[in-house]
Amino acid sequence: MSESDVGWTQLTSTYCAWLENVRNVSEHTVRAYRCDLESYGDWCTKQGIDPLHASDRRLRGYLAYMVRSDYADKTINRRLSALRSMYRWLERRGKVAQAAFAGMPGRKQKKTLPRTMTDEDLTQLLDACDLKTPEGMRDAALIETLYATGARISEAAGLVPGDIDAAQGQIRLFGKGGKERVVPVYHKALDCLEKYLVDARPLLLARGKTGIPVRALFVSSRGNAMSADALRARFSRLLVAAGLDARLSPHSVRHTYATELLDGGADLKTVQELLGHESLATTQIYTHLSVERLKEATKLAHPRA
Repeated sequence: MSESDVGWTQLTSTYCAWLENVRNVSEHTVRAYRCDLESYGDWCTKQGIDPLHASDRRLRGYLAYMVRSDYADKTINRRLSALRSMYRWLERRGKVAQAAFAGMPGRKQKKTLPRTMTDEDLTQLLDACDLKTPEGMRDAALIETLYATGARISEAAGLVPGDIDAAQGQIRLFGKGGKERVVPVYHKALDCLEKYLVDARPLLLARGKTGIPVRALFVSSRGNAMSADALRARFSRLLVAAGLDARLSPHSVRHTYATELLDGGADLKTVQELLGHESLATTQIYTHLSVERLKEATKLAHPRA
């Protein structure tokens, strides 16, 4: 391994630690950035390029390489975003003369509408939870929490029992960058959470063998805190048990939550705040989805459609 390889690897680790500890970026995002940056470092090594002293012309070869390798446009843009961000960080610390990739355009992506679920889908998902077991009560509480709050799966993984305010009918979530928001929750979800907290979570915690107190709301069958990946895997297993489309994900529930609010008359600014979006433009995708649902309903219901 050359000196430049070691330098890039160390800087990548330092940068990712900065993202996690200073910027409070989610574990999932940090892991994705690390993977993208390491892949770029591997490409530089194969090309004999020092990533800290390469010309823009040579670095543009990375974009050409990804295009020739048939990487998805979304993947290319994500990798370019990670590189722009890290090179800006390097420039501020005097590690490079100027930030690379800053003026490099990304790939134009086709606009696709988010994948949502129906009420019947969610009912099937809840029916797949075995409420006679602690795990099943936990799974039901997870589904109800996601549907009641529109939470990201990383936000659900970060919940602790103290974030639930049953008296006020609300849950506190910590989103990207540690930004806090409070979301009102319907009674059925609160009842499901209370049943889990009283009847199931203590049983799951009792199975733990480390002796270390677990603060997380959602606990595994071995009494450990469940990470976002663990919750995502559990959701996937429930999809299979319910006989639903395997392409659905916890984020599909978040999309459904947003669409249902807009269909019910909520204004875009309110939905933005409930979802924890920094930009209103991010929330606007749901207005298109809502219109598409109205079109579909018209086709099915109107006699001349």
